[in-house]
Amino acid sequence: MLPILLAFAIFLPWGLSFPVIPKALQDDLNFFQDYFHQFFFTKEESQKYSLEDQLRFLQHFFRLEETGWLDEPTKDLIRQPRCGVPDIADYSFFPGSPKIENNHVTYSIYNYPVGIKYEIVEKIIWKAIKIWSRVTPLKFRRVYTGNSDIDFAFLRGVHGDGFPFDGKGKGKGNILAHAFAPNPYYQGMVHFDNDEEWSYSYKGINLFLVAVHEIGHALGLRHSQDPNSIMYPNYRYQDTENFRLSDDDIKGIRVLYNSEYESQRRF
Repeated sequence: MLPILLAFAIFLPWGLSFPVIPKALQDDLNFFQDYFHQFFFTKEESQKYSLEDQLRFLQHFFRLEETGWLDEPTKDLIRQPRCGVPDIADYSFFPGSPKIENNHVTYSIYNYPVGIKYEIVEKIIWKAIKIWSRVTPLKFRRVYTGNSDIDFAFLRGVHGDGFPFDGKGKGKGNILAHAFAPNPYYQGMVHFDNDEEWSYSYKGINLFLVAVHEIGHALGLRHSQDPNSIMYPNYRYQDTENFRLSDDDIKGIRVLYNSEYESQRRF
């Protein structure tokens, strides 16, 4: 906690016995704590840790220098667009390691985003699905009626699952999408924030890259600490034409689905 207290002490005015924290710094601290409570530990769970401990924990997870300060690299990272699924300390699976038991996986598309033709969206979703099918025994098939193992939907704000979206660039964490772990009693879901500027290029938010990430969650993977992994929490654009899963991604999905596939074929 000492570095944070020293930072506050810099702004201690003459003749006062308590620090006056500049509004910009207080806003940054509030943003960090909201972010930490949303993606790491709840407010109640965080009470046992100092602010410095929380900062070091986040910095360790994202492989930043563990300064214990709310420094510029940390502030920049927590304001980047990202997935809405909470983070954990190490690469892992959801509790209980849930997975889709049937290797024949069905999927459906509930609706489409604004600004992209539905034919292109369907091709993008299928391309993202094939990224995972090429390194696992899973075979995917689209269905048009009834329940599916995974349902894709583009939704806004409060949409009934308890995890509201925050709109384009407006919210704490700038959530792009989220997905739910496999569950034998409920349909799997991948939700995209329909207020985002979805695209199939480097402009806006690339739908293919986010879809690959969220499908990973729907299959049972949680976030990775490896910045090269598609399961890294924060969004970053990369080449989609020659996209390949990282070794970390392949190892995780193969452990979960006991796959012995040896290679990834290109599209």
